[in-house]
Parts: sequence; C-alpha cells; structure tokens
Amino acid sequence: MNAPPARPLPGLDLQGSVLRPVRGHHAFEACVEQLATAIRLGVYPLGAPLPSERDLAERLHVSRSTLREAMAALRQAGLVETSRGRGGGTVVTLKPRTPSARAAARTSAAKRQDWLDALEFRRIVEPGAAQRAAQLDLTEDARAQLERAHDEVASAARSADHRQADSRFHLTVAALTGSPRVIEAVTSVQGTLHEMLLAIPVLDTNIAHSDRQHAAVVRAVLSGKADRARRAMEEHCDDTAALLRGLLT
Repeated sequence: MNAPPARPLPGLDLQGSVLRPVRGHHAFEACVEQLATAIRLGVYPLGAPLPSERDLAERLHVSRSTLREAMAALRQAGLVETSRGRGGGTVVTLKPRTPSARAAARTSAAKRQDWLDALEFRRIVEPGAAQRAAQLDLTEDARAQLERAHDEVASAARSADHRQADSRFHLTVAALTGSPRVIEAVTSVQGTLHEMLLAIPVLDTNIAHSDRQHAAVVRAVLSGKADRARRAMEEHCDDTAALLRGLLT
C-alpha cells in the first residue's frame, strides 16, 4: 500500500502537541495527569514558564476553574510555583530526577508487568512514527527542531537532564507526524519508559549507543528514507527493551 501523500507541516509546537483536549467526566484528574507528565518528561523543564491560564484552558478544553484547581494540585505537589502581579506567572520548579537502581527493588510485580507491556507497545508505535515523519515534507523549522532535540540529548551533561532530553527527542519525532493520536500514544509510552529508566543505573556505554541510534533516526528522517527510519527506531527500541528486561526483571 502506498503511503499517504506528503504534506508541508507548520512550525513544530511540541508543548502544544502533547497537551490534548480532555475527554470524559474526570477533567480535573486528566488536567493534572497531562500537565504533570509534560513536566516530568521535560517538555516544560525546570524554570520554564507554563502557558497562561487562558491558553492552557483552551488547549485542554476545560473551564478556567478546573484549570485553576489542577494548577493548585501541581503547586501542592511541588511541580510548579505561581507569582502574581505584573510579570507574574507559573514556572516549573520540579528538578529532574537522577536515575537510581534502588527504585527497582520497590516495584511491584503488577507494575513490572505493565512496564513490559509498555515495551511491546513502544515497539509498535515509535518505529511507525519515525517512518511517517520521514515520509513528510518537513518545514525547515521542523527539521531544525528535530536536530536541536537530538543535540540536546547528545550534549546533556547530567544524567537527569539527559533523561528528560531523551524523552523530548522521542516526543519531537512523534510531533513531526502531525497526528494527535500518534503523539498521544508516544507520550503515554514515554511516560512509562521514563519510570523504567529512572529505576536502572546510568550506563555510559548504553548512553553512547543510544545517542548513535538517535543520530541514525535523525539522518533517515531528514533524508526522507522512511524504511531506514523505521528500522533505526526498531533497533533502538529493541536494544533499550533488552537492557530494561535484563535489569528490571
């Protein structure tokens, strides 16, 4: 089957892409989940300002009162702080966590099983996202943002910063597709993967290998080689899964 025709994409808005309209009757909880996930994954890193209350309410399709309740919960959890008056606003105060193998010992059997299922889900979703991104007519701005996302991973000096930059890279690849469903799926799996990678020790050899695989994905996407982009992301997912299965189970 031929791929759908390529289409030009607008400038990539990663922050806007990962926040989606809330569905169902649990708007407060859904707002907290989405915003907290975006903060933990580094879409909004330490010190970054959140969009205005009005902007967030519109993006999430919730009332201003529901959004205020969600922001209050984030403040109580220590993820953000808000200042009032001229020049005020809400900024992220959550420091990225440093991976620690001690967390794995406290993980329940049910949680481990959920983690393993997430690895299977990732193997289906993320290679497809990379393949589709390579099929599209990306704007110069979108191409530059992909390269910048990769550079941020490769240049991260601290393991905590590297973990968040890694998540942002994968979310950027998903955002290139322009598909809200793909972005939602990758955001979900990256949230679980983030937990898993925080529960194993930082291995320099693995980080170097991962960065080389990221570079291969970027080259394939930017050169329009869709099959190569899929294979590169499959290899990356497989190697990460093998490491995690070995260290967590």
